Amino acid sequence: MQKVLVIQGPTAVGKTAFSIKVAKELNGEIISGDSVQVYRGFDIGSGKIKEEEKDSVIHHLIDIKDPKEDYSIYDFQNDVRRLITDIDKRGKLPIIVGGSGLYLKSALYDYDFTKEDTKDEDHDDMTNDDLYRYLKKVDPKALEKIHINNRRRLLRAYNYYLKTGEPFSLKAQRQRHEPLYDVLFIGLTLKRELLYERIDKRVDMMIEEGLLDEVEGLLKNGVDFKDKAMMAIGYKEWEPYFNKEKTKEEIIYDIKKATRNFAKRQYTWFNHQTPITWYDISEEDKALMNIKEWLYG
Repeated sequence: MQKVLVIQGPTAVGKTAFSIKVAKELNGEIISGDSVQVYRGFDIGSGKIKEEEKDSVIHHLIDIKDPKEDYSIYDFQNDVRRLITDIDKRGKLPIIVGGSGLYLKSALYDYDFTKEDTKDEDHDDMTNDDLYRYLKKVDPKALEKIHINNRRRLLRAYNYYLKTGEPFSLKAQRQRHEPLYDVLFIGLTLKRELLYERIDKRVDMMIEEGLLDEVEGLLKNGVDFKDKAMMAIGYKEWEPYFNKEKTKEEIIYDIKKATRNFAKRQYTWFNHQTPITWYDISEEDKALMNIKEWLYG
């Protein structure tokens, strides 16, 4: 099986520097797992790696889409699988860095998507309650894993049933969700108080680097808060500021809080969904040794 290394960890923990070190030492190429970094212009808020930080290591799936273009989980799945094959054929190690758990698992495990699955009708005439009631009749099992407030997932299950006549939950049952590759999940972490301190400093640095100017520029160029990329942490929090409902200081606080909460959710998801091994950032050498043992046997 093709080998794929995944390096995970919360914002500000040090994934970028570690991934560069690993890629240079083990002849690897990096695939960004971040669904926001694919968009041009979303640089500061997404923590996009700077050109000088790459240190000649090849990076993929960064700045490949304009902000108004769609980039679905189906597109990500196809792109990552294509890149893994290409990088492996050239005798290099594919290294996926960052990204949401579901996106990563869709690419690395036997999740079956079609283009139609991800191009859902919005059904603006239907409320979440309407969608939930309909699904309760035709696919109650799907609702065991879908909250009534999660409109995106409600729409996916609803549209799938309309298009196929088959419950979405039945499709999920057919998929065994087993890895398609020999994947090693490495997680970098820190003691919580130190991590939160780093997150706060990271957000402050983003503000100093011009995050507000970046958001203003995106809005002036036609990007809207309803666009997918603007729904990411670091961007969506600014909407009340531009509506004159919150101050800049309140927005900064909201971004820090949302980032800390996301870090907690990441730990929970990866611990339950993947065979991840966590290392304190001070244990980088130990993590690298583990990677080498897995890679070379």
